Formats: sequence, C-alpha cells, structure tokens
Amino acid sequence: MSSKSEARWGWHQLDSRWAERIVAEARVVPGDLVLDVGAGAGAITSSLVARGARVVAVELHPKRAAQLRERFDLDPVKVVVADAADLWLPRYPFKVVANPPFAVTAAVLGRLVAPGSRLIRADLVVPWHVARRWASGHGPGAGRWLRQFEVGVGISIPRSAFRPPPPNGVALLVIRRRGWRRESQRSKEAGPTLTAAGRRPGPRCR
Repeated sequence: MSSKSEARWGWHQLDSRWAERIVAEARVVPGDLVLDVGAGAGAITSSLVARGARVVAVELHPKRAAQLRERFDLDPVKVVVADAADLWLPRYPFKVVANPPFAVTAAVLGRLVAPGSRLIRADLVVPWHVARRWASGHGPGAGRWLRQFEVGVGISIPRSAFRPPPPNGVALLVIRRRGWRRESQRSKEAGPTLTAAGRRPGPRCR
C-alpha cells in the first residue's frame, strides 16, 4: 500500500521510539492483556512484549498481519486479522495501547466504552480534536460512559513521529475505568485470554 493510500485511510506508521514512550506512559506491567488495534508493523506490539504483556495484535491488512506473525512467532502475541471498527472484545479485563487508523477512531472508541466492555484502560493515538472532545466530556454517549470511565489528554505526539506525517496535530487519549487498579489485579487472575479478541465468545459492543 502506498503512502498516499495509507494517508487517505488515516494509517500513519509510528516511530519505534515514540511507541516505546507511549507504552511507558500506559504503565503496562507483566501479565497484562493488551490489545494493539491497528498494529501495523508492530512498533507498539514490540514494546508491549518487552514489558511482559500478553498481546492481541489486530491488523486488517493481510500482508502486515503475516509479517506480524513471523516477527512475533515465539512471543506471547496473537495476531488477529480483523477490521478495527468491527472488533470482538476480550471477555476478561483488558487494556488497549494502540495507534489505530484515524478513519476508524470513532468506531473504536465507541466500542471500547460500550456496555459489556471489560476495558480497564486505553491509551490511544488520536487526532487532537478527538482527544479534546472526549476529554471535555462531549464524546458520543458521554452521559452513559462517564459513569464508568474517566477520560483525559496525555502527551502530544509530533507529526514527525509518523510516516506519512498526519495533516494535523496528534495526542494520546487516555481512558481509565473508575477503580481500574482493582480491575487490573483481577485481569491477572483471569487465566488464558489470548483467543478472546476478534472472536465471537467475547461480548460484542455496538
């Protein structure tokens, strides 16, 4: 896929150094179940593995998905070929650290905070205007999900951190389940979960 085609779809490959910083900001600890939605070449997945996470890497592009499987063959990573906008979520508590295609940002966010989601925390690379809107409590359905989640804007990410560079500003949107520290402990006690994303057994959020 050419850089122009990727830009039209809002897919901007993240520099590995920034991927490491974003994962560090997310406070991932060994044993966490983490979704990398729109995993691309695996920059975020690699940093998650380095921190001992169990990763579900979601990637729609068949060639990139095959490359992910080859790259992480011996790591605790399950590669799921699925559209980020139509994702089956894990049935157990999970986190998300991801740089999803900007074109599906709204769909991904809506799914993560929908009823039935077991999301603990999400650190998502999104356009600045999306981060501001959600952090101010004006995201779609906020009257419902604000009872369960708190939302804030994290670090700003320069356009130079991406290839191709996005046209406008980018920031980290941080979503935390209220009381998430207790939920995080339960996630480590939940048992095997790597088959839970991208498949029917988990609750589908619409």
